[in-house]
Amino acid sequence: MNNIYKPYLARIEEVRWETPDTKTFKLAFIDPEIYDSFTFKAGQFGEYSSFGEGESTFCISSSPTRKGYIECSFKVVGKVTTALKNKDIGDLIGFRGPFGNSFPIENMFDKNLIFVGGGIGLAPLRSLIWNCLDLRERFKDITILYGARSVSDLCYKNELKQWEERADVKFIKTVDPGGETADWNGKIGFVPTILKEISPSPENAVAITCGPPIMIKFVLQTLEQMGFKAEQVVTTLENRMKCGLGKCGRCNIGSTYVCIDGPVFTAEQLKALPEDF
Repeated sequence: MNNIYKPYLARIEEVRWETPDTKTFKLAFIDPEIYDSFTFKAGQFGEYSSFGEGESTFCISSSPTRKGYIECSFKVVGKVTTALKNKDIGDLIGFRGPFGNSFPIENMFDKNLIFVGGGIGLAPLRSLIWNCLDLRERFKDITILYGARSVSDLCYKNELKQWEERADVKFIKTVDPGGETADWNGKIGFVPTILKEISPSPENAVAITCGPPIMIKFVLQTLEQMGFKAEQVVTTLENRMKCGLGKCGRCNIGSTYVCIDGPVFTAEQLKALPEDF
């Protein structure tokens, strides 16, 4: 029986700075059996550890269709993420997972998809976006709306360019007022405002969103105003988790534990949570 508390060893194969405080690791498992057998679904997360410092919870930001590695992106905000920030290519870190549920991709087949992301909240969406693009024939129109506070806060800039250039994707990027640069060629405005401006149709559609909590709140309201039913809207609450196993009690909302009942929820499920959430 596997020890759920024992991390797999993973070597850092690539390192990218996405923003001044956000870093991405490409990881490969050391154990050949894990390397060959590891699977996950878009939306699931893991516990990433810097030995001697602790572990932190991040989503798996790569697509499950891309085999032989996983990727994670994290913002440097505390002790563990600072320790991880100092890691480089060739260094070893620990990984436990995958944990949690996943985006219901099978329920999205033959539907129009609207992705709405903000800041580092693009990380879990990125996993699903590439999953869907790798299975492009299974979906109808794909729209990606992504924004951040400023141009420097936009993650995955090379991939944003790829999505922008694809003929089979409608891509819209935006920054908050004052966050633009002289050469900025995207929109200027808060993500919910731009969402209202592009006004995607709710007909045969699913909207998937992730970003800062305040952004998610107003995106959900905007989608409802545009006619999206609660069961047509999916989000993730991964920023509330710690242990990943429902033991620490940090992520519970009433009787619901984000780490084991989520982190992916429909807007319909969110409405059933306590009002103070």
